[in-house]
Amino acid sequence: MPAFTPTELAERLGSGLLSFPVTHFTRDLAFDEPAYRENVIRLGKYEIAGLFAAGGTGEFFSLTPQEVGAVVRAAVASAPEGMPVLAPAGHGTAQAVEMARDADAAGADGLLLFPPYLTEASADGLIAHVRAVCEATSLGVVLYSRANAVYTSDTLARIADACPNLIGFKDGIGDLEEITRIYSRLGERLVYIGGLPTAEAFALPYLELGVTTYSSAIFNFLPEFALAFYKAVRAGNRNTVRRMLTDVVLPYTAIRDRKAGYAVSIVKAGMDLSGHPAGPVRPPLTALDETERELLADVIEVSRTAIA
Repeated sequence: MPAFTPTELAERLGSGLLSFPVTHFTRDLAFDEPAYRENVIRLGKYEIAGLFAAGGTGEFFSLTPQEVGAVVRAAVASAPEGMPVLAPAGHGTAQAVEMARDADAAGADGLLLFPPYLTEASADGLIAHVRAVCEATSLGVVLYSRANAVYTSDTLARIADACPNLIGFKDGIGDLEEITRIYSRLGERLVYIGGLPTAEAFALPYLELGVTTYSSAIFNFLPEFALAFYKAVRAGNRNTVRRMLTDVVLPYTAIRDRKAGYAVSIVKAGMDLSGHPAGPVRPPLTALDETERELLADVIEVSRTAIA
């Protein structure tokens, strides 16, 4: 039985920074469970509001269903007591339902529902997809609006009415006008999570729209910086936020944008450069080259003085 009811989980997630750990692989690209568990223990020592196992930064898209279950179980077993662990669900509706049920069995506290694989869908189709997953579990469910599953305020309101255990909306689009409509219509019914790549770059304007938290990939290898940045955002300390953006976040995103797929690859490189290697990324992702690693090493060095 999960440690959090859906309502309690929503309140907890909205109260602090969210951790999306990478998934550790061996050189032959197998799941490295001992290294992963050690990393979850390390990250769990920091003041975070929730841990999302096998999420986008955790290369969910490259994991088999069996591996997803193994990663979630490792996270549940390794996270500190009282730390909510959310499992992923995605691909087709039938697969997402199976993952939701397995997350229950694994002891997860909630779900992050990814877009269905490949195909576009109408609003009615998306509603049916989400309802099937929500009805398959008693866990609190967070929707990820991105790619081929973009939820408008009308669609989201219909889902919220039909699914009491829908607790959250993670935005991966960046349409501020639509976010304003969603928050205006649904208010405190949901917790709102920033989900764009390197969400720190959007944290300050999002806060004004009711988005109180975000998924931090940087937290994997710069946890102190990520937490200091989050606290500055929540405190409304704009000068500090702008300085940290200029000195660290924007140079980081410039490296990330050099090649498609680097949003994950740069995090794995950062883990390696900061002394917490997590192994390679799986194809079709590719690793940073040596020049890019040197640039990232400079960013990491600057980050150490940015919070001094």
